[in-house]
Amino acid sequence: MSYTVANIIGTAAALCSVTSFAPQAFKIWKSRDASSVSLKTYALTVTCFVLWVVYGVMTQAWPVTLANSFALVMSAIVLTMKWKFRDRKPQ
Repeated sequence: MSYTVANIIGTAAALCSVTSFAPQAFKIWKSRDASSVSLKTYALTVTCFVLWVVYGVMTQAWPVTLANSFALVMSAIVLTMKWKFRDRKPQ
């Protein structure tokens, strides 16, 4: 497999990982309701991305570091909104 094809696939995978959190974040922000979001799942997801970022930095795998850093931010946004809107009722 060529280096270019591998990079295209890796870039597509990174974009999918990062943008996969956007619909959930938008829904929570719009409704101000995060009751359907699992706190344990997102806590584990954020932890996972932290570990991937650390791994990427330690191995100097910058594509892994960059992609997982963006995914970390997106998943952390969802987790933060879960805490922020935990006591609110849907509008």
